[in-house]
Amino acid sequence: MRLDIFLKIIGITKRRSIAQILIKSGKIKLNGQNTKPSKEIHKNDIINIEDKSYRILDIPSGNIKKEDRQKFYKKL
Repeated sequence: MRLDIFLKIIGITKRRSIAQILIKSGKIKLNGQNTKPSKEIHKNDIINIEDKSYRILDIPSGNIKKEDRQKFYKKL
């Protein structure tokens, strides 16, 4: 799954376009490195958003319920 889509599905960003802007500007990093919105993510990757970090626990398949979002990432 693409990084920008993951951020939208789990609710870190409200829209995919916002995720793309933040990634391109360097405010969101994957495993501590600048990346592209189209970068494929994997389990145990670390997403850094300014001073917050999240570990990917699982990759969702499609849309998920709001109450199930916490199953896919862990705040570090």
